[in-house]
Amino acid sequence: MDSQIYGLCKVFAFLAFFFCPALTGATLQENPPGKGGAANSAAQINSNSVLVALLDSHYTELSELVEKALLLQTLEEAVSRHNITIFAPRNEALERDLDPEFKRFLLEPGNLRSLQNLLLFHMIPTRIEAKHWSRAARNHPSLCRAAGDENLAVAQGKNGEREVSAAKVVRADDIVRPDGVIHGIERVLIPQSVQQDFNTRRSLRSISAVLPTGAPEVDPRTHRLKKPAPVPAGAPPVLPIYDAMAPGPSLAPAPAPGPGGPHHHFDGESQVKDFIQTLLHYGGYNELADIMVNLTSLATEMGRLVSQGYVLTVLAPNDEAMAKLTTDQLSEPGAPEQIMYYHLIPEYQTEESMYNAVRRFGKIRYDTLRLPHKVVAEEADGSVKFGHGEGSAYLFDPDIYTDGRISVQGIDGVLFPPEATAQPPPPKPTTVAKVVSKPRRGMMEVACSVLGSFGLPTCH
Repeated sequence: MDSQIYGLCKVFAFLAFFFCPALTGATLQENPPGKGGAANSAAQINSNSVLVALLDSHYTELSELVEKALLLQTLEEAVSRHNITIFAPRNEALERDLDPEFKRFLLEPGNLRSLQNLLLFHMIPTRIEAKHWSRAARNHPSLCRAAGDENLAVAQGKNGEREVSAAKVVRADDIVRPDGVIHGIERVLIPQSVQQDFNTRRSLRSISAVLPTGAPEVDPRTHRLKKPAPVPAGAPPVLPIYDAMAPGPSLAPAPAPGPGGPHHHFDGESQVKDFIQTLLHYGGYNELADIMVNLTSLATEMGRLVSQGYVLTVLAPNDEAMAKLTTDQLSEPGAPEQIMYYHLIPEYQTEESMYNAVRRFGKIRYDTLRLPHKVVAEEADGSVKFGHGEGSAYLFDPDIYTDGRISVQGIDGVLFPPEATAQPPPPKPTTVAKVVSKPRRGMMEVACSVLGSFGLPTCH
């Protein structure tokens, strides 16, 4: 039902795009349409168009990329002048053939032209149905305007299989409309110009990654800075976050800037206080706040990390989830810290960014501060699900706190690495186990204790 509603929404949005041109932005076409082109396109494009069918088809990955590439008006103008043929890679092909680094390259705003060329390379301004295939290869110019690689070779192999530029056609005449036809193909076609742009960008990144003269020196024995220096504005932290974590003896907040000083200072302690207070005022996350402030020193450690310029995303289990933890799980030395480290991602992610990522790539593995364990995220029921099997948790309360350095996302379960969940559960005691390592307290008592630990006004 959700997929049907999503498809109908895309169709309505597409029709609105055609029939309400005053609401749309400027076209990305390099040359403007001919005289009267806009009027003709409005008269010819309708709900039976091949473009509307593409947006409502099972080629969801391709249709989403077309929308992200801002190609709708370009394709509208192409269809208004002639029939088109679209060779559509299957969703599995887009996931398989485009490695994560290449996908990031295509989806960066500065590489919009490369994404457009990749998509237009799968389309030709000619109608070719299955009956038009012949054994003799015929070159057809694609809608891609990049010089040198705009032609697609359409031929029929010796065994009768239809091919387009060495890609097999797996669903011929999959969608047939009066103004075009869509064939399903087994893999993604990558034009030479896009591959060259990607290789050039990757080589430039490797050149820029050379350690510059005068960069801070790291002691190889201690993995600490030999001469600690403030973090300049906009510069990333010098050390990996795992080296900067406690219990390093040299870990300390960046010094505050002097009058008119050029250095930037992140007040991590104040930001951690803000997000802890937000958890308490939000409600339902008192146990987590209690563990971070009273049971461990994680709140202090997070403040130091943020002061050094690091960013963090907290996957915060709610009180109902924390109540399922037993005394055995929390009583081992360092156990609370290890549990919480698996819920801390050394990236700044919001509900929107994580949902878009799992929608686009299926499964995402996020690094955690519990090295080397990663937490897996995927789309489920219109939300983001973390973890595996019965030990999974859903993103339950999105964006509880977001300040650009710390992001807090509420989840409805406590996560454990696969190795931890695979271990047999400890034998059940004869009596009911307590859910925390100390007696449970009421909401107001926990809140007052946490606020008091920060030196803030408490309850009386």
